[in-house]
Amino acid sequence: MTDDRYLTRDGATIAYQYTGSGTPLGYAHGVFLSRDAVRRMELFDFDTLSAGRGLITYDQRGHGQSTGRPVVTDYTFANVALDLLGVLDAAGVDEPIDFAGSSWGAAAALHAAVIEPARFRSLVLIIPPVAWEDGPVQARQWYSDTADEIERVGGPAWRKAWANADPLPIFADYPKFDLTPEVPDELLPSVLRGIGQSDLPPQELVGELRMPSLIMTWETDPLHPAETAQRLHELIPASQLHIAASVPEIQTWTARTAEFLSLRERS
Repeated sequence: MTDDRYLTRDGATIAYQYTGSGTPLGYAHGVFLSRDAVRRMELFDFDTLSAGRGLITYDQRGHGQSTGRPVVTDYTFANVALDLLGVLDAAGVDEPIDFAGSSWGAAAALHAAVIEPARFRSLVLIIPPVAWEDGPVQARQWYSDTADEIERVGGPAWRKAWANADPLPIFADYPKFDLTPEVPDELLPSVLRGIGQSDLPPQELVGELRMPSLIMTWETDPLHPAETAQRLHELIPASQLHIAASVPEIQTWTARTAEFLSLRERS
């Protein structure tokens, strides 16, 4: 296994790797997870996609091998987008990158692409999070409610209850879908509140993105509703959309991404 490199930024030390050579491909994981946790799920294989390419992966701040601090604003979509750009700078990525992100990672990629669109050759947006909500009842309230619960009962008790909670219906028969948080107890409330206070970039800015984009999501997940993916597809002119209704369909996402990236190579 290649040794990690480290970027220190805004109160965090971010562990990342840049392996291989060729057209660069990047990947950013979602909340609670890490690079290795994504690998263990066996749903999306970014290592296979890196054949003949340079691959940059990292653990988001406060997750996996990266450190963080209990500051809510550190974990907002806007700030982790700056982490992403900082990792690209630290790794010396000086050409447009194909970048894939899941959930929190998709939000980071979108914000980073709005800030510096020329740095991205294409985007692969996997289960983009709930966004652009209005009204008194919002799905994102789950994040702040869960942060309150962790502070009320304590990290160990909350982790036990979380481990025993029913999975999303689509993963009811897939035990490898493991969301055990790879985050220290003392950071969990800040991580969750930072995400809960975030939103995707304004729709008018998303609509200005011109890089080809592949958008993939699954059903039965209120924190990653199909409506967000559909709206992104409407906003981004050069985009494709796939909505999965089963685990076998989700497991086609690596091949779909490979085909999408292959088309980019030939264009």
